[in-house]
Amino acid sequence: MDMSMKGMRGLVMGVANDRSIAWGIARAMHAAGAELAFSYQGEAFGKRVEPLAASLGSSLLVDVDVTDDASLDAAFAALSDTWPTIDFLVHAIAYSDKSELKGRFLNTSRDNFKRSLDISCYSFIEVARRAYPLMKQNGGTLLTLTYQGSNRVAPNYNVMGVAKAALEAATRYLANDLGPDGIRVNAISPGPMKTLAGAAIGGARRTFKHTEANAPLRSNATLDAVGGTAVYLASPAGAYTTGEIIRVDGGFHVLGMPQAENL
Repeated sequence: MDMSMKGMRGLVMGVANDRSIAWGIARAMHAAGAELAFSYQGEAFGKRVEPLAASLGSSLLVDVDVTDDASLDAAFAALSDTWPTIDFLVHAIAYSDKSELKGRFLNTSRDNFKRSLDISCYSFIEVARRAYPLMKQNGGTLLTLTYQGSNRVAPNYNVMGVAKAALEAATRYLANDLGPDGIRVNAISPGPMKTLAGAAIGGARRTFKHTEANAPLRSNATLDAVGGTAVYLASPAGAYTTGEIIRVDGGFHVLGMPQAENL
């Protein structure tokens, strides 16, 4: 099984700091031999991402606002000026107003619903459309990140559950569209993780402790575990895996009830 990514290059979108899931993926891909570019949004995030990228030998950074077509076009034009082809793209981008990640889903506002779906789901379609010309010659892999709140109710996840459900459907449709060109499209679904994004969800600490105590492996996923799964999916070892939602959650998704000792 060939899980080497030597000679492969791609763009990682969504690194916020060294605890980001996107960072765990980037680190694992670099260790497997991949050459990386990174995106960021705005000067403040650029200052955070630049030293992380440099630690993996990367100086190719592009500023992009995924809600702005001109920004997306400029970012991918800059990327293609340096790399005429890419082998993978990691989309680790999501958003909801923090104030709506608690309480009742019933109270979701129209504005936050539209913005959450735009950034958390539609942006994957937008970046796939722009990555396609860079992948269609040799094939490639598009990866995104989801969570089981897409198909089961998770307290306080609210509109993000709807956004992730849409993202998973988009993953399947993109996999079908791009398959004839040798482009695979998959999503990784980790359990709760201690990230900047995860901390925004109401009751995050209790959710983390609950899943850790009840998952069959009695552990939540690590950045290394998620990164290893991404390497499998993007490497030759994952050559025939597409349209999948790969769960990396210690098995928590198989449970119907908490473990007996926690009832």
